[in-house]
Amino acid sequence: MTMMRRIRAWALRLTGIFRSTHRQRGFADEIESHLQMHIDDNLRLGMNPGQARREAILKLGGVELTKQVYRERNTLPMIDDLLQDLRFALRQLRRSPGFTITAAIMLALGIGASVAIFAFVDAALLKPLPYREPVRLAAVTESVKLFGRANLSYPDYLDWKQMNHSFSSFDIYGGGGGLLNTPTGALPVSSLRITDGFFRTLGVTPFMGRDFYPGEDLPGTGDTVILSYEGWQKWLNGRPDAIGQKINLNGLPYTIVGVMPQSFDFAPRGGTQFWLPFHAKGECDLRRSCHGLEGIARLKDGVTMQAALSEMQAIAAQLEKLYPGDNRGQGAAVDPLSEVVVGDIRPILLTLLVGAGLLLVIACVNVSSLLLVRSESRRREIAVRGALGASRIRLIRQFMTEGIVLVTLGSLLGLGIAAAAMRILTSLIPKFMMSRTPFLVGLGLNSHVLVFTAAIAFVAVILFAFTPVLRLPMTAMRDGLTEGSRGSAGTLWRRFGANLVVLELAIAVVLLVGAGLLGKSFYRLLRVDINFNPDHLATVGIMVPEKLYPKDEDNVRLQRQIIARISALPGVQSVGLTSTPPVSFNGNTDWIRFVGRPYNGVHIEVNMRDASADYIKTLQAKLLRGRLFTDAEDGTKPKVAIINQTLAKMYFPGQDPIGQRFGNTDLAPNTIKEIIGVVDDIKEGSLDSEIWPAVYYPIYQDEDNYFTMMVRTSQSEESMLPTLVSAIHEIDPGIGTADPIGMKARMHESPTAYLHRSSAWLVGGFAALALLLGVVGLYGVISYSVTQRTREIGVRMALGAPRSSVHGLVMREASRLAIVGIGIGILASVGAAMLMQKLLFGVAAWDATTLLSVAGVLGTSAMLASYIPAHRAASVNPVEALRSE
Repeated sequence: MTMMRRIRAWALRLTGIFRSTHRQRGFADEIESHLQMHIDDNLRLGMNPGQARREAILKLGGVELTKQVYRERNTLPMIDDLLQDLRFALRQLRRSPGFTITAAIMLALGIGASVAIFAFVDAALLKPLPYREPVRLAAVTESVKLFGRANLSYPDYLDWKQMNHSFSSFDIYGGGGGLLNTPTGALPVSSLRITDGFFRTLGVTPFMGRDFYPGEDLPGTGDTVILSYEGWQKWLNGRPDAIGQKINLNGLPYTIVGVMPQSFDFAPRGGTQFWLPFHAKGECDLRRSCHGLEGIARLKDGVTMQAALSEMQAIAAQLEKLYPGDNRGQGAAVDPLSEVVVGDIRPILLTLLVGAGLLLVIACVNVSSLLLVRSESRRREIAVRGALGASRIRLIRQFMTEGIVLVTLGSLLGLGIAAAAMRILTSLIPKFMMSRTPFLVGLGLNSHVLVFTAAIAFVAVILFAFTPVLRLPMTAMRDGLTEGSRGSAGTLWRRFGANLVVLELAIAVVLLVGAGLLGKSFYRLLRVDINFNPDHLATVGIMVPEKLYPKDEDNVRLQRQIIARISALPGVQSVGLTSTPPVSFNGNTDWIRFVGRPYNGVHIEVNMRDASADYIKTLQAKLLRGRLFTDAEDGTKPKVAIINQTLAKMYFPGQDPIGQRFGNTDLAPNTIKEIIGVVDDIKEGSLDSEIWPAVYYPIYQDEDNYFTMMVRTSQSEESMLPTLVSAIHEIDPGIGTADPIGMKARMHESPTAYLHRSSAWLVGGFAALALLLGVVGLYGVISYSVTQRTREIGVRMALGAPRSSVHGLVMREASRLAIVGIGIGILASVGAAMLMQKLLFGVAAWDATTLLSVAGVLGTSAMLASYIPAHRAASVNPVEALRSE
């Protein structure tokens, strides 16, 4: 019964919150009548009206206190007070629209930037990979001096798989391209060759059909294929009877045995549409020195990455002893699969998150400054409320409610900005990069992002609630009833506000320096010396079906036909073919050994490129010595090679390399080649990579079914691309073409350029906002300082101080804040730049030009922002200033 009575009492109080207006009005009338009766009694006793009313109020125990007790008896006090505080907060914010809009926009910008970047960080770095127990998945590769993670050879993989005790499963994948025969011709598609347990190692299963069964990757087991969900939809229109159907891939019929789930994508080779059994065949698969595969393994329970790495390094050392010719210097690398997927973008994402966080700090500091200024104008209001009995906790609750309303408004706007920013940033990611980052597909305001936003909002509410209260102790409340001047409060505020401005300016310097260094890095990256002319240079990838052109002479005849056909097109100046286009990657290496020199077994690893006779001419690269290839140099002629300047300097210092010979590590007679020329160092690797030693072989002497056509045009290369592709298909519809693009566009859209460009633009955007907010904060402090010192300025001028001295007084105060803020910021920015050194290219962390430029820009902006309040101070009328006080 007691519990039921309590529940009914709480229910009555809860309903009283919403039905108490009429009841409280009646109670107020009753209180007023009792008060009037006591006043009348006191008047009859001879008291004057003021004394009579005072004594009557004291006898009742205080009118407002009595009303409050009544309200609390009939309602839930906390909820009732909360609703009152909420209504009051809304009125206060509505009464000051300028403050409300400014504060909300500042918060929205800070929250929006932070939330948008956090969403990328969450998707890339925090969420686990979408595989079973992803923390136990390892990327397993070999390791050599030039490559931290080098490709595996198939024989090494077989030995590693048999000898290790760290992995419960170990599989490999390789390849990356294929030709799908369609009614409209051959189309390039992405495909991978995988061993039979690949999907089981990942912990994924097809949603339709079956996985490869054990042993299905062995030669002679039949040609089967598993499709990605995208491939199933694109090439078979999502037919439910796709299992058992045949498709023609690379000129061979393959039977479809499975379709992977829609959510599955293998990030290291994102966008793969066809998964083929490995079927080791061909010279490269069976040769231990041919490295073109990558491994993925699942750790056994209780085995760490470090323990697995130690074991694989020991196995690699054993194989090096067993096969010194092929495995000299071949180590092992075992890394978490997540590191392979996101390792390159982690520093950039973390840098952007820190930049967005600093912008959020500036936004919060500015809003806190606005609240402090606003609290000064509310001192009398707070003092009156304190005198009427409002406790410190009650006032804190009021400010907290106002902070909640303000932060809620800013957060909602910030979420809108973040959602728009995420869509824009995702749309700017090149297609080829998006295929390697499938975790960004569907990026949006998920639960993690909303929790992050709520955490930011909570911290902001606490900050905005306690900032005004800490400035208004109870003694200040009492002083507020009698204090007519603003002197002491203004002095305290100027000191506190000045510290906030110094913090803002220092953060702005850090962001501006970071943006300047990244922008300078990007500028230098695009202007790095590539030693050829990328203007008016078109590139087209060409895939030749091995089934249609099985012999070397067939390939040579086709390549000559392509060169002749393209050269005859209007607007074409020259045509070259290469196995790997420039500014792509350092790889496709060869091991060489010089004839007539001592050999200690150490591999001389060089970039290996096949090139046609006019390739160097088409690039407009320089021939430094010797001659170029001729069109007649095919498989029937003596083997020759051209080397780059780096190789010549490294292995022929002070000598003429022309006429020197080299071959493979065994100097097999059929591998011996004579050096006939030296060319300038063409940038073969990415824009930010080093120049490696490189050799170029005649493309007719070293056949490959995939090559790139380079075309020098007299007009816009982009306008020529459709014509080039069409001309190739006219030669043979069975030939595949891929990635037609201009050389300059290829460079600008490369992963290296994109990452540098995007980080420079984003940090630059944060820096611009930080500069704006920092200058606005400085303007606010100086302007408020001038307002507080109006009387002082009036006295100075009344005593004969010239206007120039007043102007100088204000500007000196602004200069002091700017100098301190910029000085601290410069020191902090050098430290920050050293932490992001990996993102910089050709620029030191202490780059003097950038530091001085930022100091100059911020200093000039600070002085311009301070000029207006300084001019206003110098224009004060002394008489009016003194009269206003």
